[in-house]
Amino acid sequence: MRVDLFDFDLPEENIALRPASPRDSARLLVVRPEGEPALADHKVSELPDFLRPGDALVFNDTKVIPAQLEGIRQREGAGGQQVSATLHMRAASNVWKAFAKPGKRIKVGDRIEFGHAGNACLLGSLAAAVKEKGEGGEVTLRFELSGPALDEAIMAVGHIPLPPYIAAKRPEDARDRKDYQTIYAREEGAVAAPTAGLHFTPELFAKLDAAGIERHFVTLHVGAGTFLPVKADDTLDHRMHQEIGHVSADTAARLNAVRRAGGRVVCVGTTSLRLIESAAGENGVITPWSGATDIFITPGYRFKAVDMLMTNFHLPKSTLFMLVSAFCGLETMRSAYSHAISTGYRFYSYGDASLLFRDDR
Repeated sequence: MRVDLFDFDLPEENIALRPASPRDSARLLVVRPEGEPALADHKVSELPDFLRPGDALVFNDTKVIPAQLEGIRQREGAGGQQVSATLHMRAASNVWKAFAKPGKRIKVGDRIEFGHAGNACLLGSLAAAVKEKGEGGEVTLRFELSGPALDEAIMAVGHIPLPPYIAAKRPEDARDRKDYQTIYAREEGAVAAPTAGLHFTPELFAKLDAAGIERHFVTLHVGAGTFLPVKADDTLDHRMHQEIGHVSADTAARLNAVRRAGGRVVCVGTTSLRLIESAAGENGVITPWSGATDIFITPGYRFKAVDMLMTNFHLPKSTLFMLVSAFCGLETMRSAYSHAISTGYRFYSYGDASLLFRDDR
């Protein structure tokens, strides 16, 4: 499909720079492609009203790490140069794939000192060598530390990698370390938050429990590729970056039991949906999964296991707007986004949410 079909105009004032407080006070646009009303304005705190006992919410429990690193490139015969690297996927205990700027000037073999060069690693600096160089500024970094020691060093020198549309407006600050993390995050490794999950509070969990809604967790470590624009003119020419995920045998069995009993699988966030659809067979049965997925969902895709999706509002021409258009229909989502913009919904990572019912027509 032509990528420009997924374009729309978004006023600057609709882009959220801070989350709603409390989190579940954010607005919730309910979208029913086959029902009436097709669009309805609500609050996230009202989510239990749209679910039934026996339905299952699926959350991504990945935890955001401070994956934005600033450093100095060192090369024999050349002076130091400022380098920015955003880690996006771990390849080994001491190896990460990253997007680096300025990417064109970096060469294989370069040494980059992140943090405060000259200090011991755990006191404020961290060194890595460029092992490989790919397209679009992607590099593979081999760090001098590994395992838990590397994790501690990244925590010491890294910054939360706010999405570009927020970072362009203001710098990261101490509030973001808490705001840009779900209350149930536990598996470290994400570069970006599964933002639909940012709306949940202990109070909302209690209401869902009282309503008989099951709660299950999967892990997909969201990569920096989620921020990359689609530069191709046709969706067939776009390459998705891989992300590492895990669906346990117990979670797969419980979700299959929900579906057999007539309950609905409701994914919280596109990351949960992409992982569940990666793990599901053509018969809709979800199997245990562990590994990398680069699933790219566009209109025409047949959903195998996910019945409903809660998600934030996404970038024009983004893979995520393509995904929600596949779930509800392109014209339905264009209408929903037009309504959201005209009525003041807040967009992107810190913005409001939508609850989408799948279009089976």
